[in-house]
Amino acid sequence: MRSPTAPRVAAVAAALLGLLLSLLSAATPSAHAAPTGFRVANGRLLEASGNDFVMRGVNHAHTWYADRISSLAHIKAKGANTVRVVLSSGDRWTRNDTADVANVVAQCKRNRLICVLEVHDTTGYGEQSGAVTLSRAADYWISVRSALAGQEDYVIVNIGNEPYGNTDYANWTADTKAAIQKLRGAGFNHTIMVDAPNWGQDWAFTMRDNAASVFAADPDANTVFSIHMYGVFDTAAEVSDYLNRFVAAELPIVVGEFGHDHSDGNPDENAILAVTRQLGLGYLGWSWSGNGGGVEYLDMVTNFDPNQLTPWGRRIFDGADGIAATSEEADIYSSGGGGDTTPPTAPGTPTASSVTSSSVTLTWAASTDATGVTGYDVVRVSGGTETVTTTTARTSVTLTGLAPSTSYTFAVYARDAAGNRSPRSGTAAVTTAPGGTSAGCGVTYRVTGEWPGGFQGEIVLRNTGSSAINGWTLRWTFPDSQRITNLWGGTATQAGSEVTVTSASYTAAIPAAGSVTLGFTATKGSANPAPGAFTLNGSACTAG
Repeated sequence: MRSPTAPRVAAVAAALLGLLLSLLSAATPSAHAAPTGFRVANGRLLEASGNDFVMRGVNHAHTWYADRISSLAHIKAKGANTVRVVLSSGDRWTRNDTADVANVVAQCKRNRLICVLEVHDTTGYGEQSGAVTLSRAADYWISVRSALAGQEDYVIVNIGNEPYGNTDYANWTADTKAAIQKLRGAGFNHTIMVDAPNWGQDWAFTMRDNAASVFAADPDANTVFSIHMYGVFDTAAEVSDYLNRFVAAELPIVVGEFGHDHSDGNPDENAILAVTRQLGLGYLGWSWSGNGGGVEYLDMVTNFDPNQLTPWGRRIFDGADGIAATSEEADIYSSGGGGDTTPPTAPGTPTASSVTSSSVTLTWAASTDATGVTGYDVVRVSGGTETVTTTTARTSVTLTGLAPSTSYTFAVYARDAAGNRSPRSGTAAVTTAPGGTSAGCGVTYRVTGEWPGGFQGEIVLRNTGSSAINGWTLRWTFPDSQRITNLWGGTATQAGSEVTVTSASYTAAIPAAGSVTLGFTATKGSANPAPGAFTLNGSACTAG
């Protein structure tokens, strides 16, 4: 969601319009195998039943408000049939891991909602600092695929939010094709949704004019296009013209975001609602609650309270052509095909064995489920937070990267094929053995970027000893109350100014004379002094 900073492109000349539409129609593929769940046919989004599905819903900023998962039930209670859920790949915000994605899907199904899941870290790529590519977003989807496999009836994968700003947006076409093909190559059979460039508003018509070739690049012919309508779409003529071009070309289109007002201009929400109803197209308003940065007026409810509808909330839920008047529940639910919504039983309390200074093996009694348990989430609880290791259907796992002489608490959840998560098992308390890998270490700490109230840092951890390090815990104390907000390369916990980082699976082993690099973002005060000392597995490290 962002306004364009370049001038609005003029409408395509009438002489070119006929040529454009003929090219779009000619490029529309046919004769593809039907997907197992949602699919596209003749420009329409269909359920597996063959019936049209028209999205009527809202966006929910889950990645920033993970504790507000109950919002899905509230959104359903207002009449929505779909929710678009904001997730993060971990590049700009805290990563939503496989277990969290599985839980979001299970909650959508429990509340009889269709889930459109999107990665927000791509927002404004090419113009927004820190934004990542669609290829990087596709890698994230592949990493959480176990939470999505088999969910094609319930989940639509929106590869990346607003994947280009107003810089280099001509690359959108090639990058979008490549990302779709990467997901198909990885085994994704879901309907894929792709957002427009220009902060989602496509004022340069890059998506509109290249949609047919992007659709043709999908070997499953199962891609839906998403336009975000803010200040660029401030007249009924602009709304109608844009959407009708896709309909005429038999290319599927939804309004993936829109509002009733915006700092870049006043979108015509009445036209958006009316035209989508007339054309039978879906829409997803932005957003349920939690907006900041000057666009708080886009909240539909105040402070996530479903009983405090804002003017925008009243308009989209209860107004003419709004959700309450036009939403129809997905056929997979309303036709008695709601699928499995019963969670597995709780697994047995895990027991610990083979406890070392840096690892432990956990074993538990299997959960039961009518359709079978497909995996388990092993939870390590520390200071109120949970670190999740996702396993297959096996009932034991060896966890590494633990700190010596440290107490941990573990529990287990089961997951079934429908994405339902079981109640939590009992907990097991484990204290690791003393010691840990003894090796020399060196640390280089540097600030790579700063902004008011925050900064990005990098830590290079070197093994200066003669033997490999296998599993490590790095500790330091911030001298000026800096606080970690996100870290990659390990798992961070912080108590006051004291930071503890345990290795990730891919950084746990450091060969002799080798190194690993950690990156992080953090808050800061007016000063930002570097930490004075670091310890690795309890031993002091040299600086520099």
